[in-house]
Amino acid sequence: MIQKAIRDGFGEALAELGAKYERIVVLSGDLEDSTKVINFKNVAPKRFFNLGIAEQDLVGTAAGLGKEGLIPFACSFAVFLTNRAYDQIRITVCFNESNVKLVASHGGVTVGSDGATAQCLEDFAIMRVLPNMKVICPCDAIEVKKAVKALISDIGPSYMRTGRAPSDIITKESDPFVLGKANVMKDGKDAVIIACGIMVAEALRAAEMLKKEGVNATVLNMHTIKPLDTKAVIEWVKKTGAVVTAEEHQIIGGLGSAVAEALALEFPAPLEMVGVKDSFGESGEPGELMEKYGLTDKHIAEAVRRVIKRKK
Repeated sequence: MIQKAIRDGFGEALAELGAKYERIVVLSGDLEDSTKVINFKNVAPKRFFNLGIAEQDLVGTAAGLGKEGLIPFACSFAVFLTNRAYDQIRITVCFNESNVKLVASHGGVTVGSDGATAQCLEDFAIMRVLPNMKVICPCDAIEVKKAVKALISDIGPSYMRTGRAPSDIITKESDPFVLGKANVMKDGKDAVIIACGIMVAEALRAAEMLKKEGVNATVLNMHTIKPLDTKAVIEWVKKTGAVVTAEEHQIIGGLGSAVAEALALEFPAPLEMVGVKDSFGESGEPGELMEKYGLTDKHIAEAVRRVIKRKK
């Protein structure tokens, strides 16, 4: 399986599209190497701004540029962008409906050795609750390029998480990408696994494990957490009768919570959530941390077995 960090795909797309669209500007919190926006800086240095280690200033400046007709990409680590600049995101970006694209790398436990203080596990929840905000988590380095292109055309605030560690390439250039519309990665009748980000690859591996046991699971790539593709959720839960969500995020407030809300309102069904269980992360290798916090294909398969028993 070919692997590539999602942040690398983001940097490549931003440079390519930045050379094409002159209204794109990029703002960095002194992390252009790590977020890969240095690629944009190299092709359009006059439209690149390093605001330093000042995330509130970063977001406030981006909001002003967005209201002046530009397309600002404000980029930093997830834990800094969502926590340190929350007030500015809430008021100057969302309340004013400024056309700001917040892009954050280093989300989830796969940040690895940087440890708990740098592993943002609550960004979906923080961003999802804000009015006017879209929340996107692409599954691989190919899909993130399509997401960047879609965000350029979409008017309004958005938050997108990219990843630091190399992850499996599981989509093709020809696969469709529409904000707010889930993609069916695998079709099955016994349960549906709804995943985002690098957990989509884990879900596909889990589905293959289950297939050997005679269990056929659908895998949905829910790359847009808000607005959630409620139509797809309800459609597949009606077909299968059981659902498992999988995310590299707290189970509180993220994709699992969004799916639970949709089911509670429209079609209650057995649900299991795979994610971090009300805990901070810690320093370690990405694979070790995925195992420790219950985020692997094995854990998803176990959740599918549990939810099917509940269905019966």
